[in-house]
Amino acid sequence: MTDLAATPDRLPSPDLIEVEQEAVEIAAQARSANTIRAYKADWVHFAYWCNVNTLQALPALPRTIALYVTAHKDQYSMATLNRRLSSIAAAHRMADHPFDTRCREIALVMDGLRRTKTVRQRQVTALTTPLLKRALDNTSETVADQRDRALILVGMAGALRRSELVALEISDLTFSPEGMRLVIKRSKGDQFGEGQAIAIGRTNTNLCPVANLEAYLERAGISEGRVFRAIDRHDNFGARMTDQSVALIVKKWTSRAGLDGDYSGHSLRAGFATQAAKSGVEERKIASTTRHRNMDVLRRYIREGELFANAVTTDLGL
Repeated sequence: MTDLAATPDRLPSPDLIEVEQEAVEIAAQARSANTIRAYKADWVHFAYWCNVNTLQALPALPRTIALYVTAHKDQYSMATLNRRLSSIAAAHRMADHPFDTRCREIALVMDGLRRTKTVRQRQVTALTTPLLKRALDNTSETVADQRDRALILVGMAGALRRSELVALEISDLTFSPEGMRLVIKRSKGDQFGEGQAIAIGRTNTNLCPVANLEAYLERAGISEGRVFRAIDRHDNFGARMTDQSVALIVKKWTSRAGLDGDYSGHSLRAGFATQAAKSGVEERKIASTTRHRNMDVLRRYIREGELFANAVTTDLGL
């Protein structure tokens, strides 16, 4: 009997070629679009730096990588440097070049930076409930202000990321007398798009996230497609909003209210976790909404929220 595997000139069947192509396409979906964009930008930066310094980028020597991270140690956070290293490694793997991020020359520099680096990662100010109320105190009844108010309230109440907010569609929402069921189709913690559902209850106040969202949708006449959309100064709706739009809206209203701090789109998610902890909500319930994979990150917000609750100054008799 002829051994087909031992026949070197045997060509793969058209069906196998099609399956192989499909496998490549599926593998390309293993990383999110945001991750791919970040990897590309990281590689462009590294390759440009190598070119300027007359060093070879691909394949790069371990010494080149060590010099690169050292040259940028004061410019970037440790998290960014780690991602740059991952991006460079990914580029080498795609080009079939061996690359070991744990090789001694690279590992020693990275370990040294972790021990000595003093540049702290930027920590935005959490938009807790008292601050949020002050920020929204001067919003008007224009459709743009109604959108901003609904976006901030839903973002905070649902502990949503910027990308999750702008990706929301009407089909993701289910309203009921109790509140709103919100399905997040894809997120940072759900790269395979299995979907995650959270509940936002009605509060029967003027800042009820559900009631404000319903009012905005009715005013804007939105019954399908994207929930939050760009609006020009003539109240005309445009294309979908970007992640950066959320940050700009948060900055606009916190600035108008004269709030001190460093606010961004992440202030909504941080505000939820910090305020929930201040209000005595247990960690498990907070995590069910924030959907944190890394509990250490969540616990930083919880510690901040419980900071003064655990203070013993009055017990000192001062």
